[in-house]
Amino acid sequence: MENVFVIKFSSEDCGTCHRMSHYDKKVSNECGVEFIDVPMQDTNIYRIYRKILLTKYPNKEGMGWPTYLIVRNPSEDFSILGEIKGGMSKGDFRSQLTSIITIS
Repeated sequence: MENVFVIKFSSEDCGTCHRMSHYDKKVSNECGVEFIDVPMQDTNIYRIYRKILLTKYPNKEGMGWPTYLIVRNPSEDFSILGEIKGGMSKGDFRSQLTSIITIS
């Protein structure tokens, strides 16, 4: 998918975020979308994508760990196509991601 990205917002202290990092980037790339990892503790990277996160979660309430936002044109006039929240298996992650990007 052209100009579609999976942006993963996670915490370095989150065990579920770490477990999913073993396959989330690979699955995203296999589905034809680019992957951006945004550890919340990395202020330099977080600043770049903060506007996107706060569009969906203005006060960060209701976020899952991790939260994946599927976004078109993240560095331009972005649009959020969907989200995936919380821990899940590789197959469930692939299914949810595929359903979001095929609708878009």
